[in-house]
Amino acid sequence: MAATDARVLASTLAALADEPLRRILAERRVPPATAWADYYDMAEALLDPVLLGRGIAALSRTDADALQRALDDGTPVPPGPHRDDLTARGFLDDEGMPFRGLRDVWPGLEPAVSLDTAPAAADSAEHAAERAFAASTSLADILQLSLAAPLNRIGSGALGAGDRRRLVDSGAASDGEEADELIAIAEHAGLIAPSDRQWLVTATGVEWLATGTVPRWASIARALRDTLPSALHDGDGGWIPLPQWPGAYPFDTTWPLRAARSRRMLERWAMIDGSGATPPWAAGLARGGDADHAALQALLPPEVDRVYLQNDLTAISPGPLAPHLDMRLRTMARRESRAQASTYRFTAESLSSALTAGETAETLRSFLEELSLTGLPQPLAYEIERSAARHGTIRVGPDAAGRTRVTSHDRALLRAVAVDQALRPLGLYLDGEVLISRSLPETAFWMLADARYPVVSVDIDGNPRALDRHRLAAEPHGLPADPYAGLLARLRGANSDDSDAAWLGRELEQAVRSHAIVTIVVRLPDGSDREITMEATGLGGGRLRGRDRAADVERTLPVSSIVSVRPGA
Repeated sequence: MAATDARVLASTLAALADEPLRRILAERRVPPATAWADYYDMAEALLDPVLLGRGIAALSRTDADALQRALDDGTPVPPGPHRDDLTARGFLDDEGMPFRGLRDVWPGLEPAVSLDTAPAAADSAEHAAERAFAASTSLADILQLSLAAPLNRIGSGALGAGDRRRLVDSGAASDGEEADELIAIAEHAGLIAPSDRQWLVTATGVEWLATGTVPRWASIARALRDTLPSALHDGDGGWIPLPQWPGAYPFDTTWPLRAARSRRMLERWAMIDGSGATPPWAAGLARGGDADHAALQALLPPEVDRVYLQNDLTAISPGPLAPHLDMRLRTMARRESRAQASTYRFTAESLSSALTAGETAETLRSFLEELSLTGLPQPLAYEIERSAARHGTIRVGPDAAGRTRVTSHDRALLRAVAVDQALRPLGLYLDGEVLISRSLPETAFWMLADARYPVVSVDIDGNPRALDRHRLAAEPHGLPADPYAGLLARLRGANSDDSDAAWLGRELEQAVRSHAIVTIVVRLPDGSDREITMEATGLGGGRLRGRDRAADVERTLPVSSIVSVRPGA
């Protein structure tokens, strides 16, 4: 590694804004705790073969080709976007020439091996639309299940095996692979976010659930396209042809797997088919624009806003129920069949859950009467009244002392609660006519609800209050934490105005450490400059010591008189 290369790179780094510096640090996987004192330390480290190799792995095919030509021909990279990008990534000097260390690293690099993919037949537009509908429906089901019970993540961040089975058993996914890919899609679109060892639905995810099928699909499709790795994007914001994807990052050994994963997500979301072709209504996305909503809608069954309520306590939707109605209906009925014409079943348990979540007999009747094409059947009306009459037999709320009170006019039921082994974690004990717990009222309420007791939550005055069990992902506050903030601040603080003098000292120290042959330009008292080629052997007391190669004598030069230093011949 030549000192002049490091000096040029240090100057380039000092002139960069924080964002491109963060990109260099992230691409080369520099630990945030790295103890660099200034840009010169950073430049020397970035020219190390290991960090150079990491940076090369992050190059796109076009940037890598431009660098390859410059190395092969010994000529500068021509001015333009590739030269600007390679310079900002720490590979070129001011003239566009690759740094010399690259010539040592490049021959040892092996291009990544592409994965073979079996060819598949192209889809018809109708079949692609069916896949889009199925994917949207499946992801909505996953979010609904996640709202009721968050999905667990294992140490690697993947979906836990138990929850993968839960999604498959519920019909939300056909197999574990589909479940994993839909979870990845949801994360890319910001519908879910990791929180400790769980996936939590975000506020964006809740809003997404209430939108129509086509807007649902289109919003996710845009997010998937926009979050593709940068080398897959064309100049217009779309994506490059699928055959070019495997070679987009030619020296990144992890890229073939990542490229295959990105392609599977687009295929799962029906943005492309098995052959890589884009459906007609999604062609705009591939070009950087938007999907044709009307063309997709024309291929999908129309959404309905009415259902048939049956005497057997079921509701039959004659087509895909509008999402906002489906969400509300599923709070009070369990969906039994998952198809374009779905079936929902009302049970005492499902109605009790709706009442627990804040519904009343009046709101249930009003919603169902407006939703029904057949009126409100007598058996269903009776079940609503029976559930509402029983609901609230047990009341849970705080008392003036900050404890949790569990009360009921049915003393036998209260005694059953007191001895229920499933409720032992609440530490309930009898205090006169009520049960007392040190647990929070919300905790006691949900444990009683899960144990199928007819419970209602009340405030300190005894008035009913609705509790929302859904725990959403926390909204980010401000900008995300920057792991490199401390390192960048230290580099900026060390950027001395006398950078030439500072770097001269670093070059001399490096020459002495390696006993290098250097050419020193010394300014004489009469103002003229003289070049001396010498082997540097010592530095101290403001003087450089070394053996003059031409005269074969020891010389001592005042550092204050040295104008510049460069590698000697």
